[in-house]
Amino acid sequence: MDTKKTEELTFKDASIELEQIVRKLEGTDLELEESLALYARGVELVKDLRSRLDTAEQKVKVLLDESQAGAAITDTTAAPSTAYLDE
Repeated sequence: MDTKKTEELTFKDASIELEQIVRKLEGTDLELEESLALYARGVELVKDLRSRLDTAEQKVKVLLDESQAGAAITDTTAAPSTAYLDE
């Protein structure tokens, strides 16, 4: 198995590798050492994937907060009409 550092994998590739590890651990007779190595790699991938998800969630929250703040500033639907001022 070509084991790149988890940071070098895309989220999708890390997820696929984790899924493959789970399948191997569930479905085949492995030597203890190989099972432990696969398990350790799986834990490493899970930690990295969770970290990436947490980071993405924080970015989404920031973007939502910014868009809501911008909407509150630019929302003029509640402001009184000033169309009559030019008359």
